[in-house]
Amino acid sequence: MRQPFFAVRRDCMKKGNAGKIILGIMFGIIVVLSAILAMLTIRNKKAQNAVAAIQEVQTADSEENAREEKKTEAEKILETMTLEEKAAQIFFVTPEDITGVNTATVAGDATRQALETYPVGGIVYFSKNILEPEQIRSMLENTWNYSQEVMKIPVWLGVDEEGGQVARVAENPMFQVSRYESMRSIGDTKDPDQAYQAGETIAAYLKDLGFNMDFAPDADVITNPQNTVIGDRSFGTDPALVGEMTADAVAGFQDQGISACIKHFPGHGQTEGDTHEGYAYTEKTLEEMKNSDLIPFQEGIKAGTDFVMVSHISAPNALSQDLPASLSSEIITDLLRGEMGYEGIIITDAMNMGAIAENYDSAQAAVMSFQAGADMILMPEDFQAAYQGILQAVSSGTISEERLNQSVVRILETKLEKF
Repeated sequence: MRQPFFAVRRDCMKKGNAGKIILGIMFGIIVVLSAILAMLTIRNKKAQNAVAAIQEVQTADSEENAREEKKTEAEKILETMTLEEKAAQIFFVTPEDITGVNTATVAGDATRQALETYPVGGIVYFSKNILEPEQIRSMLENTWNYSQEVMKIPVWLGVDEEGGQVARVAENPMFQVSRYESMRSIGDTKDPDQAYQAGETIAAYLKDLGFNMDFAPDADVITNPQNTVIGDRSFGTDPALVGEMTADAVAGFQDQGISACIKHFPGHGQTEGDTHEGYAYTEKTLEEMKNSDLIPFQEGIKAGTDFVMVSHISAPNALSQDLPASLSSEIITDLLRGEMGYEGIIITDAMNMGAIAENYDSAQAAVMSFQAGADMILMPEDFQAAYQGILQAVSSGTISEERLNQSVVRILETKLEKF
């Protein structure tokens, strides 16, 4: 007998309700499982974060311990050094400065004897010294070996190889290496990886030749279109972008074992004039510099640059005294070492440039720069006079031996980390 319509509908409704109940139960199970999975994921992430934090602390502790070990080792070396050896370490000079030859293209007995007399901290080479690959390899290898034998302290072998218009190696057709159009062309890509690759590429061929230090990259921000002394050596006009490029270039150099040197602190991009020839200045206040020129230097410092080069520009609106930056304690000690927290090596720009050589004698300039807080003096006009000036200043108490020791230990620490 057929069921009435309503009876059939009730049966269907019962079956439908049962299906809904089953679906509800299944949904509830899914929700519970999802919650459990989410909790487990959160716990796992927390565990991963905890492990990462522990590893970060352990890495920091390990790095700190390594630094302390290097400092202890540097202090032990310092104890064995004479005053003359300490004074020589703060100079970064040309091979001609110590050998007395007109143009040095080999390193033989004259170089060895020169290093015995003047165990300088670093030697910088220019186009006239760099003729072809095997010649410069031999010259650098011999100089390095002599520094180890005679000084027991390795020497920096440096070069100005920014890429672009400043390229002592790449400009020579005898060297089949990559040559970059300019750093500005890299900045125009707005891709910091390009800066890293440029630093890495330049560092690789420098290392192959025997160099261990490069006076690069340029960290200046171009804010004066009439500035030609820097021009396309800079990554560009945007401080943030130049900062990123500078940091990545530093990493590229130093990942290949080449010490980087960011320049020209506190910023040569707005200046009128050329410090190679004479007086050059920026009209910016210190606050304006902090919002622009100093940004790339801070980024380079964060990236761990081994050197910062201080320029000879004057900043009369930023300082209480109208001195070249390289002679100013407000720039070197108060700003760079103090406010910006830089703990690496501070080196002057070349002291034979017009801004210094036309206004100060070599001894006076070397002493003033060192008193202002510099660690190393680059290429004084008269190396002998500058060296004697430092010795006399320490002997007379104008510079304390403790102050000299601070810079020498900083130099030795960095060398021990690198070599």
